[in-house]
Formats: sequence, C-alpha cells, structure tokens
Amino acid sequence: MKKNKTREFFESIGVALIAALIIRALVIQSYRIPTGSMKDTLLIGDFLLVNKFIYGINTPTKLFVKSLPIPSKRLPGFKEPRRGDIVVFRFPNDITVDYIKRCVALAGDTLELRDARLYINGAAEGTEEFLETKWDREESRNISYFRITKEDGQQYIIRRAAEPRYQMRSWGPYVVPPDHIFMMGDNRDNSYDSRMWKALPDEYIVGQALVIFFSWDKMESIFNIHRKIRWGRIFSVIR
Repeated sequence: MKKNKTREFFESIGVALIAALIIRALVIQSYRIPTGSMKDTLLIGDFLLVNKFIYGINTPTKLFVKSLPIPSKRLPGFKEPRRGDIVVFRFPNDITVDYIKRCVALAGDTLELRDARLYINGAAEGTEEFLETKWDREESRNISYFRITKEDGQQYIIRRAAEPRYQMRSWGPYVVPPDHIFMMGDNRDNSYDSRMWKALPDEYIVGQALVIFFSWDKMESIFNIHRKIRWGRIFSVIR
C-alpha cells in the first residue's frame, strides 16, 4: 500500500529537521559576533561557523529555554585547544551565554603583562611587528595594530589603544590552573576576558571557530547595501 504523498512530504521534512538539529548540536553551528572584543580578527556583524566536535562534544546545557540550565559534560575530542586557537566557550559566570576569544595559554603556563605586552612563561607572546595606528569610529579613539608571529609560524593581528592611559599596562603574574585555558580578546584594551574572570575550565569549551560565512556592518545604512555587506570577509578562514 502506497503512503499518502502528504504524509511522505511531512516525514521527509521531519527527518531533515532532526538531521539539521543533530548537526547543529554536535558538529557545526553558526554564531554571530555581537561585540568588538576580537577586532579586527572578528568584527561586530560577522557570522561564523564553529566546529563543535574537534575539542569534544558537549552534552546539552539547557532544557528547552535558557532559564532552565542542566548539568553538562564535554566528551573526549580529537585534540585539545592550542595556544593561538580561537575558541567558542560557555561563559563561566553564565553558562547560557557563549563567548569567543583566543586561547593564549594552557594549564601550567605563567602569564604576565609588562608595559602592555603579553609574556608567557617569561617569553614574549611572539615577535611583535607594529603595523599602523588609525582611528576606530566604534570606539572613538586611535588604535595601534601589531602582527604577532609565534615560534611555530602562526600569525595574527592584535590591537591596543594608542594612548598609554587607555591601556592595561601591567597584570599578573598568574599561573593557569590544571584543566583550564587562558582566554584573551585580540582587541586587548577592550575585551572582557580571563584577565577579569580568570582561566576558563575545560568543561566550558564549545568548539573552534572555522570560517566567516557572512559579514554585515551595522554602522552603514541599509540603503548602502553594497557597503553594508563586507564582501571581502565572506568565506574567509579564521586564524
């Protein structure tokens, strides 16, 4: 006996929806950047995809709505976060909220800020190359840009306030506890990160940021659609 076509249609939709929910929960999920703490690596209005299984899948953190959190556990993954990885995680002070920062140190590392520069285990974060200073209209101040080159060849750009009075110039030393990682924003003087709330417990790690699939500049008018969409950022790999 043949199935009713309407029933077949809704069954197909149901299977596709379940598959999409499983993929979203366990494999890949999209996120939108709401703040400037990771500028200019990630900008407000960037939409990105995050690999949720590479560090280990998290069991559900809430029951139906955000106001009903439930105990969660991170299962074993393919690798652990490394220094330099951009990681999405559940904010320790409110596990219903996801944050994204760069992992700069691992368990056992000693961190310190000296003259606004980051040192890990007594050595500089990496070779620092000054790039330029320019005005940031969102923050209404001049920002200096630096390229960091690590010993393993990884490179990324960080920002600091151009004027010393707006910089966090000294902090630490601080030893990262076991089973924790230390998170910092690339926008070093405008980031609420582990310098304020200490190291991140491993259990709150969600995944690794992969690619920007869309980007939208909220400062531009909707009538300037050709400028509002950041075409050059679409499908760019996150480093």
